[in-house]
Amino acid sequence: MKTRLIVAAVALPLLAVVILFLPPAVLAVMVSIITCGCAFELLRAVQRPEKRRIYVYPMAAAAVIPIGLFFGFGRRFFMLTAFLLLFAMFAEAVFGYQKRGAVSVLQILTALFGGLLVPFCLSVLVRLKLMPHGGLYVLLVFITTMVSDSGAYFAGVFLGKHRGVLAVSPNKSAEGFAGSLLSLIIGMQLYGLILRRVCGLEVNFLYLLVYSIPGNAATQLGDLAFSLIKREHGIKDYGQLIPGNGGMMDRFDSMVFAAPVIYMLLETIPAF
Repeated sequence: MKTRLIVAAVALPLLAVVILFLPPAVLAVMVSIITCGCAFELLRAVQRPEKRRIYVYPMAAAAVIPIGLFFGFGRRFFMLTAFLLLFAMFAEAVFGYQKRGAVSVLQILTALFGGLLVPFCLSVLVRLKLMPHGGLYVLLVFITTMVSDSGAYFAGVFLGKHRGVLAVSPNKSAEGFAGSLLSLIIGMQLYGLILRRVCGLEVNFLYLLVYSIPGNAATQLGDLAFSLIKREHGIKDYGQLIPGNGGMMDRFDSMVFAAPVIYMLLETIPAF
C-alpha cells in the first residue's frame, strides 16, 4: 500500500505533464514502450518460450503500432505488421516442429494478442491526443480507469462484506464493484466541473454521466479478464517492473478495454 502511494505520487505528475503539455510524439513513444512491455509479459506469463528471439516478434509489432499511428500510417500499415508477425511466428512453429523449444499454437495466439490487439487498443490514446482538446481526452481515459480502480479498492477494503462474487477474483466484493461505479460517476462530474471552471469549456454533464457506465464496465471487465489469464497460469503479477504495481500489464490491463470505449463515446457524443 505505502509503496503504491509513493509510486503514484511520483508517476502521476509526470504522466500529467506528458498528457497535457508535451507534444503527441512523446505520448506515442510512451505508449510504444508500454505496449512492448505488455507483449513481453503476456507471452512470458502464458507460456515462456525457450528461444529468446520468440519474444522479439510480438514486442517489435507492439512497439511500431503506436508510432505508426502517430505518423498517420493507416490500415495497410497495421495489416502489414499483422502479416509479418503471423509469418514470423508460424515460420518458427513450422520449421521447429517436434524440435526442442518448438513454438506452440498457444504461443502464436498469445503473440498475436499481445503484439497486435493490446497495442491496437492502447494506441487509441495516441489518436485521442491528436484530436482537438486531445490532452483532456487522454486524461479522461486515465481518470476512467484510475478512479474506477481506486473506488473499487477502497470500497472493498472499508465496506466489502460480500466477497467471492466472481471465482476469478474471489477477493473482490459486491461493495467494491458498486463503489467503483459510484466513484467514477462522481469523478466524471468533478472533471467536467474543472473543465468548465478552469478551461472555460462547454461541458455536457449528462454525456459524462453516460460515459461513466460503459467506461466503468469496460474498466472492471478489463481488470477481470487479465486476472483470468493470471489465475489460469498460476501467477500473481505479470512482472515486477513497477514497485507495488507489478508489471506493465498489471497497471494497464483495464485500459485495454476502457480506452476504445471512451474513444467511441467521445466520437459519437462528445461531452466537451
